[in-house]
Amino acid sequence: MNSNDNKVIKIAIDAMGGDFAPLNEVIGGLNALKNKPYLEVIFVGDETQIKKTISEQGYSGKNYSILHASQVVTMKDDPAVAIKTKKDSSLYKGIDLVKSGSADGFISAGNTGAVMSTSTILLGRIKGVGRPTIGTFMPTVKDRPSLLLDVGASVDQKSRFLYEYAIMGAIYAEQILGINNPKVGLLSVGEEASKGTEEVKLANKILQESELNFIGNVEGRDILAGTSDIVVCDGFTGNVILKFAESFLTVLKSKIKDFSERGIFNKLKVALMVPTLKLILKDFDYQTYGGVPLLGVNGNIIIGHGKSSPIAIENMINRAIEMTQKDLTNKLFEALNK
Repeated sequence: MNSNDNKVIKIAIDAMGGDFAPLNEVIGGLNALKNKPYLEVIFVGDETQIKKTISEQGYSGKNYSILHASQVVTMKDDPAVAIKTKKDSSLYKGIDLVKSGSADGFISAGNTGAVMSTSTILLGRIKGVGRPTIGTFMPTVKDRPSLLLDVGASVDQKSRFLYEYAIMGAIYAEQILGINNPKVGLLSVGEEASKGTEEVKLANKILQESELNFIGNVEGRDILAGTSDIVVCDGFTGNVILKFAESFLTVLKSKIKDFSERGIFNKLKVALMVPTLKLILKDFDYQTYGGVPLLGVNGNIIIGHGKSSPIAIENMINRAIEMTQKDLTNKLFEALNK
């Protein structure tokens, strides 16, 4: 399917999720609607606040709707508690739209754990999936990022789960990122198949015998080197890598600021290199990809950073559209149930 088809694609937005909700969610959603006659956005959340924000943007289009939700799942809410006590939240009701078929996809910059658990319970896992996974895009020295997964959906390190992550990551990279026959690497403490925990060694054996383009074990230094298109690891390790990577730009900005404050000549040097730095560090900007997919559930779910900007929200919607157009869920089912 493409944008010329008659089918309307409906993407639900958790308008109350994120640090700057509903402003960024509304602006991002309205921007996504531009030049997409096939798209309909469903804003889920406090109707009064959403209407007010849309009005302030001066938007007069009709290709959106609002589903009122009286509750909000905050970042501090326990996911297991939220799913039981906040069924009228924007997060719960948005995912329920996907379950009922009223929406083709759902995006949220809210509580990641709550999105994962609610999606898994309401939508169910794809047959053949033991653990759903979320990935993140890591910049590399090459002209495209690598997809690291899992980054926190589950801390379990069973070989079966690592194998499933590899399959789902490869399908996503091929269908959404356009990478033909993506290379899959298994993160370990050495390149040799004999290195790693027992589960990692067993996963290596399973992957070697699979139809995937498995290149063997990769090490931490290989992630940014772009040695493989997919890097598979357990959620504990992946989350540590993700949080460490997120701190890089903060440290770099702090170092540049300290340098510039040491004198007028330093300020001039920084001013001259800022445009170049922005171009170089663009690949480190989460806004480029917007959010990351929750793979393994029966629905198109994209999870974003809590501080997601309107640009990030718009790109999250674009990813959800692509997942819908590529019929990703069915492709995952087919790959996992050969």
